[in-house]
Amino acid sequence: MNWELFSIIGTIAFAVSGAIVAMEEEYDILGVYVLGLVTAFGGGIIRNMLIGKPIVLLWEQGMYFQIALFAMTVVFLMPVKYIRMWKTWEAFFDAIGLAAFAIQGALYATNMGHPLSAIIVAAVLTGIGGGMVRDVLAGRKPLVLKDEIYAVWGMLAGALVGLGWSQGTWQLAILFALIIILRMFSVNYKWKLPKRSLRDTLVESTRRSDS
Repeated sequence: MNWELFSIIGTIAFAVSGAIVAMEEEYDILGVYVLGLVTAFGGGIIRNMLIGKPIVLLWEQGMYFQIALFAMTVVFLMPVKYIRMWKTWEAFFDAIGLAAFAIQGALYATNMGHPLSAIIVAAVLTGIGGGMVRDVLAGRKPLVLKDEIYAVWGMLAGALVGLGWSQGTWQLAILFALIIILRMFSVNYKWKLPKRSLRDTLVESTRRSDS
């Protein structure tokens, strides 16, 4: 598989996502670049820290930096109507980035001989780490832990790679397509994990104590 192509698509999708969030929060152009780069490369940095790969490997991705900077510049200069068009396709390109980066992170950990738990963590952090840092810097709750099922698909990719689903190109191709399909299903059908809110309970308890 041409993983470089998928990584390029993922880098563009994540960088543009960060840039758009920065513009939604009315950041200046420096904030747009910072948030875009953090979204595109933050997950890989966190992964490298946890699995023992040198963080300085980030600086060897010169081509990806250039692609990310170009994509963010184009978006910053783009008319609003075209940005809205991008938003309609954002989930699909984001799914490609999630699949490519999660599998990439899992393969890194596998090649270093890490156990299954570390492989799953590496896959998840590579796929969602940048988005989490982006949301924190933008003053938002991390959407990957709140809205549609997202991190679970990164975990699934890591688990399957760790269990040996990476012996051939065709297996990785199937896994790549599977993650994209599941992510798009979760978006279109609004799949969500079970959650429990204590907000109403706490409010009611406060009212009772006040009375």
